[in-house]
Amino acid sequence: MMEVGDSAWWLGILLGAVPLLALAVWHCNDALYCAAFALRRRGLSRRLPPGHMGLPFFGETGAMMWHFKVTRRPDGFIEARKKAYGEGAGMYRSHLFGHPTVVVCLPSVNRFVLQAHDSFWVRWPAKELLGLSSMFNAEGSAHTRIRGYVVASFSQPRSLRNIARVAQPRVAAALRSWAEKGTIAAATEFRKLMFECTCDIFISMKPSPLTAKMDKWFAGILDSLRALPVDLPGTALNHGRKCRRKLNAVFQVELEKRRKQEKSGHAGEEEEDYADDLMSGLMKMVDERGKKLTDEEVLDNIVSLVAGGYESTASAILWATIHLAKSPDVLAKLREENFMLSKDNNSNFISRDDISKMKYTAKVVEEAIRLANIAPMVHRVAYRDIEYGGYTIPQGWQVVVWLRSMHIDEKYYQDPLIFNPDRWDNPPKAVTNQVFGAGSRTCAGNRLARLQITIMLHHMSIGYKWEMLNPDARLTYIPQPTPVDGAPMAFCKLSTSTR
Repeated sequence: MMEVGDSAWWLGILLGAVPLLALAVWHCNDALYCAAFALRRRGLSRRLPPGHMGLPFFGETGAMMWHFKVTRRPDGFIEARKKAYGEGAGMYRSHLFGHPTVVVCLPSVNRFVLQAHDSFWVRWPAKELLGLSSMFNAEGSAHTRIRGYVVASFSQPRSLRNIARVAQPRVAAALRSWAEKGTIAAATEFRKLMFECTCDIFISMKPSPLTAKMDKWFAGILDSLRALPVDLPGTALNHGRKCRRKLNAVFQVELEKRRKQEKSGHAGEEEEDYADDLMSGLMKMVDERGKKLTDEEVLDNIVSLVAGGYESTASAILWATIHLAKSPDVLAKLREENFMLSKDNNSNFISRDDISKMKYTAKVVEEAIRLANIAPMVHRVAYRDIEYGGYTIPQGWQVVVWLRSMHIDEKYYQDPLIFNPDRWDNPPKAVTNQVFGAGSRTCAGNRLARLQITIMLHHMSIGYKWEMLNPDARLTYIPQPTPVDGAPMAFCKLSTSTR
């Protein structure tokens, strides 16, 4: 009896102590950060935003990933904090991706952070994956100069004509091949096509076994951008860094080849092909003192621009086609506008001048981008204490600007989950539409993305029909919202009678 009593006593201690220990560990991290904040600002009536710092080191990254990967309700992370701490503040303290963090999620607060360039720097998790000197991480005049060049490259009439010239034959060929297959994994095929178009436009690289490898390496970088900051064999971050080194090697060879041809003074046919591409422009760029970019700066920028230039566009195209397959009335209007356009210009290819005539197509594009939420969050860091709304964002803390939730919030969009291009007849207030960010760091490629989606929808609508084979498939949300089965789609040519 004594042995049984002793076992029960120890079992009771164990069952009671373990929960208490877990609770203590859970709260100690938050208590330590709050105490450090209070000591640094002794005598000042300042307070941290509401929230919780989560577990030591891991913080709440696991909780966020739980919502993205397990429950597949990414906005559940924010919803839980709104429910626990109220919606009024629009900001919550947390610990994400290895850093103390303030998450902001109201349109007005988001805009404040994105436009307060004198208060917040950029901070991407594992920012060396995109490159420390890339446009995505550069600050001040370096960022302004590179971004200005990229925006101009995607905005000038000559550039837009070149993009349309390069992209359309490739799109037309891809659509024909899909129709011959009859069934495609749409997520894979759209991603592959946009990667090929991006490589051609940015670096004049045609599809090859090498670009197929590069596609996988870029996927490794994108998958690891929001991983835990643990660089051990088998982790996403470790894999992403290996992928970055492989891409560096490829682009270094390309850079040296171009520089050698430039020095020789003999412009061959190949050099003429890439004379106007993005990589050559970066190599020729000079600052106010006439100094060119270093090799590292060129490599950082071309890797980051390719990474940012195709994955999000492919996702928006995928969701446009999924919504159109489920919205026959919308698809009929889209077909009608594009049939008339191709009939008027006596060609299936569209020009830059045609874009302004495609009013309904433009609304379809905007609605697809809104629902795709191609940039769910962006990252900043406070480089001084920032006071806003009665709370302090401490110096050095990461700020995660949660963009995605506002685009599917019924407070800002009526029936937000309904695909309704006509809602863009009366666009929402600019502050509630931040799909490409805001301020001086608004996505430099937003015009290119819209153009590529428009080209794709034009050619699909006038020549093909498609049907989702599993329209209710579950979704994965990292790095982009995608059906887990790859979105299998029946794809065929549109009959002449239908036209």
